[in-house]
Amino acid sequence: MIAHSQNKPKTFFVKILRQDGPGKPSYWQRFELGYEAELNVISVLQKIAAKAKTANGEKTTPVCWDCGCLEEVCGACTMVINGKVRQSCSALVDKLLEDSNEIELRPMTKFPVVRDLFVDRSRMFNALKKVKGWIPADGYYDLGPGPRQSRANQEMAYPLSECMTCGCCVEACPQYSKIELIPHSGESDADFEKRKLEAYSHGFVGPAAISQVVLFNLHPTGKMMAGERLDALTEEGGIQVCGNAQNCVAVCPKKIPLTMSIGKIGRDTTFNTLRKWFDRPASKH
Repeated sequence: MIAHSQNKPKTFFVKILRQDGPGKPSYWQRFELGYEAELNVISVLQKIAAKAKTANGEKTTPVCWDCGCLEEVCGACTMVINGKVRQSCSALVDKLLEDSNEIELRPMTKFPVVRDLFVDRSRMFNALKKVKGWIPADGYYDLGPGPRQSRANQEMAYPLSECMTCGCCVEACPQYSKIELIPHSGESDADFEKRKLEAYSHGFVGPAAISQVVLFNLHPTGKMMAGERLDALTEEGGIQVCGNAQNCVAVCPKKIPLTMSIGKIGRDTTFNTLRKWFDRPASKH
């Protein structure tokens, strides 16, 4: 470890694409830090916040970012690091400095920027509402043991349950376009929120929400709402928007089989639509 550290520079630079607020112009700032072994990007941002000076010695405001668990579980700290979308808590400085003495940080491009590296991922959570990504519970009292789930279903469901709605998959997806609205003059918060949700409802739900439909439709209780979820995925912004680029599965930090989920939902929505068509009552003449 000592020999490895001796090969590293005494200092390194961090270039950050900053933005002072929603709709504001972005700009670059460069910071210089002393090298320490075993840092991650979150540690680097904490040191930059404490220093509050650029590489030129100019005072600046602390860089804003989002994080929670620091264990690659919450999904909050996603950003674009050296051109690749990933979790900043698991991005190690030693690895990032192997080819250069500078680290580049950008916010995700598919979500509105709140400030600096902190983005608004509410569109992803709205997509989960659209597809009813939950198991309905009839109260909180003891209902006894639930229905049994086969071993095959358990093994299929577990990888899907690891999704942390981090946004990596939609950042890499060419069909998932950014939707950003700015409040109108005199518009109330409630009206702006309503207009924003309406815009979100027309956009692609993305691979994360599609995969969660597979997860909850596999569940013995959740499958009672399978038809409603599949109907949601045949509406505007549903499965038909997917172009099968397969970028999503390549960048997923949890290695979730997203393309498997997309293929299964493509079949399930087709069968669901055909079943509804054939189940329609015959017209009377």
